[in-house]
This record gives sequence, structure tokens and C-alpha cells, in this order.
Amino acid sequence: MDHDHLTLLLDRLKLTAMRDQLDSLIDEAGRGELTIREALTLFCEREVARRDQRRIDMAFGLARFPFVRDLTGFDFGAQPSLDKAQIRELATGRFIANGEAVLFLGPPGVGKTHLAVAIGRAAIVAGYGVLFTPATTLVAQLAKAHAEGRLEERLTHYAKPKLLIIDELGYLPFEPDAAHLFFQLVSRRYERGAMLVTSNRAVGEWGSVFGDAVVATAILDRLLHHSHVVTIRGDSYRLREKRRSGLLQKAAAVPQPTPV
Repeated sequence: MDHDHLTLLLDRLKLTAMRDQLDSLIDEAGRGELTIREALTLFCEREVARRDQRRIDMAFGLARFPFVRDLTGFDFGAQPSLDKAQIRELATGRFIANGEAVLFLGPPGVGKTHLAVAIGRAAIVAGYGVLFTPATTLVAQLAKAHAEGRLEERLTHYAKPKLLIIDELGYLPFEPDAAHLFFQLVSRRYERGAMLVTSNRAVGEWGSVFGDAVVATAILDRLLHHSHVVTIRGDSYRLREKRRSGLLQKAAAVPQPTPV
């Protein structure tokens, strides 16, 4: 069988990794003096690896992460309140398989979004569908869909991924109607789809965030039923860097103008 005919067959079978790496794979099998079974295993492993990488790359794009982060780049030493073993356990994705919720709570700049993105990326590698959205974007889209009579369609969109990451809940208060829409989404995903929420507000303050203590209680009742609450206490990474550079001290030393 000539090379061109074999390439054509691989192309028709959509074995593109084997097709593209055919010569190097054959050479590698020859150098290793592999049996036919071993060579076939090698070829299949490369094909599977190519397909897995394509799936992962596509899923990363669909997830809409704001940046690339992983756990290896997180400075656990700077946040001693964190249990490193707990974070690594969350990164295994077991909470996703169980349809549980994770809440990262803490002041701005302590790494909540970094951890959320890192866990989301690990979930994609493990085979789970993930969607990342800022809380403000989520609420705006639900409100817009509700006004246009497309709420069911938008709820289905947010209910579909196995893991929904909602970032920065609490930075802006919700309108009362928006709180009810958010409650519908939480109810839709309850015990069926995992959620990861980051917030700068303690759960006791969520009544003011949602503008309705009753709705906030109903939301928390579902989120906290099967949940992992991680409270991060520490300095902001961004402010820490400014302190090291002396910028904050310099800013504080600048005299303020005297009112006329």
C-alpha cells in the first residue's frame, strides 16, 4: 500500500493526527522496534491525545474565562487562611459530579477569581462543560431575556454547563426583579448542576445584595444545602505589590489641596 493511499484512508476515517504525523509515527515505531500491536497502540494514543486537546481548547473558548490561571500560579503562602488540600480537592471536580456549590468569600484582590478560573480550567480538562460569567453580566442578560419574552431560553443556556461560575456577586446590588430571576436560575440548577460563586460579601449580607431578604434566604437555602464555603482572609495581592513598591506610602504623603 503506497503512502498516498494510506493518507487518503486516514483522511476518510478522520484520523487526522495519524495522517499528519504518519511519517514520524512510523519512524518512532521502527526505532522502538515495536510490534504491530504496540505500534497500533502508539498511533491510537496520538490520535486520542489530539482529539482531547482540541476538545479542551474549544471548551476553554466556550467557557469565556477572563484570563488564564491555574493552581500552580496561586501563592498559597500569601493566603494562610486557605486550606491548600481543600482547594486541590475542589480542583478534582468531585463537587461538580455531585451537583454541589462552592462559595469563595473574601475582600477584593485576595485571589477568588484566580481560584475560580483555575478550578474551571481543571474541570474542563476532566471533561466537564464550564461557563464563566460576571454576576452583573448574568443578571443583565436574564433581565433582558425576561423583557423580550426569552427567559426560558436564557435560563436553559445557563443551566446547561455542568459547572457555572458566577464571579463578583455583591459588588453591585440587584434590582428586586433581578433577584427573582437569579433565584429561578439557582432553582433550575439545584442538585442538577454545580455552581461556583465568588463574592466580597459574607452570606449574612446577601439580603442587601439581592434587595430582598426573603429571596436571599431562598437562594442561600439552595446554595448552602450541598456546599463548600471557603472564606479567604488576607491582603489584596494588588495592594501588596503597591506597598512593596512604596506607591501607597507615596500617595499618602502627597499633600491635599486646601479648600478655598
